[in-house]
Amino acid sequence: MHILHVFKTYLPEGFAGVERVIHAIAEGAAEEGIRSTVFTLGTSASRGRLPVGRHGVVVARRDLDLASTPIAFGAAGQFRRLAREADLIHYHFPWPMMDLWHLFAGGTTKPSLVTYHSDIVKQAALLRLYRPLMMRFLGSVDWIVATSPNYLATSPVLGAFRDKVSVIPLGIDPAPFAAPDPARVLFWREKLPARFFLFVGELRYYKGLPFLLEAARQTGLPVVLVGKGSADQPSFGAIPPHVHVLGPVDDSDKAALLHLAESFVFPSHLRSEAFGVALLEAAFSGKPMISCEIGTGTSYANVDGETGLVVAPADPGALASAMTTLWHDPALRQGFGAAARLRAQALFRGDQMSAAYCDLYRELLRKDVALKPAPQ
Repeated sequence: MHILHVFKTYLPEGFAGVERVIHAIAEGAAEEGIRSTVFTLGTSASRGRLPVGRHGVVVARRDLDLASTPIAFGAAGQFRRLAREADLIHYHFPWPMMDLWHLFAGGTTKPSLVTYHSDIVKQAALLRLYRPLMMRFLGSVDWIVATSPNYLATSPVLGAFRDKVSVIPLGIDPAPFAAPDPARVLFWREKLPARFFLFVGELRYYKGLPFLLEAARQTGLPVVLVGKGSADQPSFGAIPPHVHVLGPVDDSDKAALLHLAESFVFPSHLRSEAFGVALLEAAFSGKPMISCEIGTGTSYANVDGETGLVVAPADPGALASAMTTLWHDPALRQGFGAAARLRAQALFRGDQMSAAYCDLYRELLRKDVALKPAPQ
């Protein structure tokens, strides 16, 4: 079996939330003898066929970016060739280029599924133009996967296709967070306060960081921010002295920082935050969590009163109150952290996620064979 994954960014240029999910699915599928190829866009320096672990990547030239959408004018032929070689096409939504390829460059000739990572939130005006194409694309694929029951229940787009939507929660490899590198733990212990709240994620508009900074000002509690910025990151203004901005770190340092953190705080306030893989990393590290109720997978990863606290979005006072509560209650932190790790082990392991997708691949291919007419 050969699976073709399609998404706008991937290694070697991007490896954030969705890219990590694709990587985990492809590598897990390899354990079951399933071959995977990822088709993506990139700069001229990274173009071509590249090996990544036990799967492959084909990088076409990106010509421009429009409203966070990479555009490739000459990639339809490459997609058509790759689609012919594949047994099933696995799209990762949203990305309008793949809708066009699917409908007009041969995608409809193969069984197909979409992992629906997020509604389109920021580009509301453009969505009105894109919506007819989007609905036709989603209507034409064989199956759609939502990443949490919360998102399925609250997405108006997914609601239109309920008869062909199932839920496969996101998952990650817990191993790096079970045993962080002692040398990196010692390195960061000497540089940071003895106790602190930790945020990990790209510094983007929907992450709610201005509200977290205001909560830090109100409480005076130390906060460590980890992540790289982007063109649409918020303007922070003056950073309080007890807030430490580290920028991007590698996975070893991230695991060490999670080990040292008192609690994890994730203030995303818009539905663009469809799940929050960083919450899973915190959960596998046994940390109590604070997140916001935005009707997405964040409240599936962090259950209010069980694994942490869930507060109103865009509300610095609510964040400050939750931070103060956890800071002064070690028994509550310990209980939430232990429950978070147990829930993560039960629901959010990468091997569980990839196995569920492999089962779905086989089911869709069996259905495709059953629907084909018998040879005359």
